[in-house]
Amino acid sequence: MASAEIAQTDVEGMDGVHMTWNAWPRTKVEASKCVIPIAASIHLIRPNPELFTLPYAPLRCKACTAVLNPHARVDVQAPLWICPFCFQRNSFPDHYSAISETNTPAELYPQFSTIQYILPQTPNPTSPTGSHPVFLFVLDTCMLEEELCFAKSALKRAIGLLPDNAMVGFISFGTQVQVHELGFSDMSKVYVFRGSKELTKDQVLEQLGLGSFGGRRAAANGPAGVPYPGITRFLLPASECEYTLNALLDELDTDQWLVPHGNRALRCTGAALSLASGLLSACMASAGARIVALLGGPCTEGPGAIVSKDLADPVRSHKDLDKDAAPYFKKAVHFYSELAKQLVSQGHVLDIFASALDQVGIAEMKVAIEKTGGLVVLAESFGHSVFKDSFKRVFDYGELSLGLSFNGRLEINCSKDIKVQGIIGPCTSLEKKGSAVSSTVIGEGNTIAWKMCGLDKTTCFTIFFDVSSSEKPDPSVHTNQELYIQFLTSYQSADGYTKLQVTTIKRRWVDTTVNSEELVQGFDQETAAVVMARLASYKMEMEEGFDATRWLDRNLIRLCSKFGDYRKDDPASFTLNPCFSLFPQFMFNLRRSQFLQVFNNSPDETAYFRMLLNRENISNAAVMIQPTLTSFSFKSPPCPVLLDVASIAADHILLLDSYFCIVIFHGSTIARWRNMGCHMQPEHQAFAQLLQAPHDEARLLIQERFPVPRLVVCDQHKSQARFLLAKLNPSATYNSAHDMAASGTDVILTDDVSLQVFFEHLQRLAVQSS
Repeated sequence: MASAEIAQTDVEGMDGVHMTWNAWPRTKVEASKCVIPIAASIHLIRPNPELFTLPYAPLRCKACTAVLNPHARVDVQAPLWICPFCFQRNSFPDHYSAISETNTPAELYPQFSTIQYILPQTPNPTSPTGSHPVFLFVLDTCMLEEELCFAKSALKRAIGLLPDNAMVGFISFGTQVQVHELGFSDMSKVYVFRGSKELTKDQVLEQLGLGSFGGRRAAANGPAGVPYPGITRFLLPASECEYTLNALLDELDTDQWLVPHGNRALRCTGAALSLASGLLSACMASAGARIVALLGGPCTEGPGAIVSKDLADPVRSHKDLDKDAAPYFKKAVHFYSELAKQLVSQGHVLDIFASALDQVGIAEMKVAIEKTGGLVVLAESFGHSVFKDSFKRVFDYGELSLGLSFNGRLEINCSKDIKVQGIIGPCTSLEKKGSAVSSTVIGEGNTIAWKMCGLDKTTCFTIFFDVSSSEKPDPSVHTNQELYIQFLTSYQSADGYTKLQVTTIKRRWVDTTVNSEELVQGFDQETAAVVMARLASYKMEMEEGFDATRWLDRNLIRLCSKFGDYRKDDPASFTLNPCFSLFPQFMFNLRRSQFLQVFNNSPDETAYFRMLLNRENISNAAVMIQPTLTSFSFKSPPCPVLLDVASIAADHILLLDSYFCIVIFHGSTIARWRNMGCHMQPEHQAFAQLLQAPHDEARLLIQERFPVPRLVVCDQHKSQARFLLAKLNPSATYNSAHDMAASGTDVILTDDVSLQVFFEHLQRLAVQSS
């Protein structure tokens, strides 16, 4: 298959599927020689104006349950269709009787490789929570009064943005946990729980007066989606409780328990989240529910504690975790793992919004956030735009809506000889076995189906595949040259309807021993870089003593040795096919990124960065690994420039996009003119436009991104210029300062090797005959 044809098969506009290899080697041995694993990144429910929706249930194969798709062979005379996955012959039902050569159903159209079905299930208007999203807000009150005011203001705005039928609940906590009864508006009514005590789900329901026995009876005898009796005391539609909740927030004060000098506040985060989960268990699994927690510091009391109350004891660092010198860590991770199991069984989501100068325990909570498909935002203050704008966007139902959805399920069907190793991303294994389950496990494996309690328009997964065939097919026997993979994503959208999105992709088998050109042409460098970043991050967390930099270097050398063109032991002769030429640069930047280099980052920050890397689409994840740099000047229109210290110029403005942070960097001459007020003078309108242009570009980037990135505006030779310099290739360091002095290029004070030195070492090692 020609490269142009390969490009056509991956219709990104329709399928949202990126693969590391778009042509697959036939055998397991040949696949291992490709170095980069065979993997697909799929963007599940992103907005797609071309997506065709059908108002009925799909037609499934009676043998393998795959859905009818454009790659099925159809006999309109019979009428029947042959499944491309298992080759089972299936009859069309009676309502397909009008099918003919000129009248085919939409699911057979070649352009509809991705199609959506609205399953025959309507929202239940009699259920108070069954068809409406539930938001249970959990607010930390152990914080400064100013911070608490910012958090309360954000909550009021969020409640005002929610649709009227959304159900809302509220829990506040400090040294103790307060569950607020919103259905009793005449006076404030609160249930108080000790923060040091861990309660079971049934104990929570019993003490809240919901009654576990009555609840079980209601669940057994009542229709799906009907909650426990009395749940509406704690969860009310936003339109009914907005006034009560605003009044409650106005009265709410910081935690009143005295904090002795030299101590941290007693904060029972784990107990509050456990209570929230217990309360939501009364909503039934059919209700899409989210725990939205606003945290202002570390848990020091009760289950989930990450540090003692004594300020003399520092919060655990990466070094402490490596030495197993973090006494609270394993116990806290176990607590959040159990909480994750409870939330997943209920189909509910945990979202964390943390704003603190200290760590709050994101590293421990990571398991619960990821397994439930929750959102996470890390900011310095509740008054910072990173928190305020991100939080607002969660509840915005306009054009910038995140498209929050619930109770998702992903299932994969594959052609014979393809096995699924697992998924890296925000989901939980459903442990569904099948012939396509690989014995090798990566991430959430040993299954062909996964649960996603929460997903949105940005949710993306990486699926790892294995080629199971150990022998080449006999050339004298005709074998199918195409392979097929089908992704089935069902979910409950914000309007309460259950939808099923079906994506069926086709690729080709190639015999790499005869002709490797087709394999090379089908390599996707950007996807491969992101997949390697996710795999390296995963291995760093799962494999003790794993050296990620060494592992990446070895794989890069093997890849260049396999696909490079060179004479043995002659580095000068080395050239790399254009299909691979950008990959080494991605690996150079990945080695220096926050995903691998934990120095100067806390465990919370590292967990945060990796969670976002695992759930974002390929283009966004690639920017996290290798930031983009744009130059603005009088000499030319805005244009991309090399991510190199040599790109800095006194009369240029640089815009750096590293996904988490956007930097507008003014050269020294530009900064001097701005400080003189030149842009305020009528004769210098062009300069005013030049100053404004990068801000306009930054605003567009910020507007479409979640979490909202931090914006840094800085000048050359000033302290905040470090945000730019840290991301640039150090082609000029203090070691080469004398060479650069004449050109006026900035110098980076680092011992890191430059990209050029990295390439030289790579060429030398790739051509070695050994």
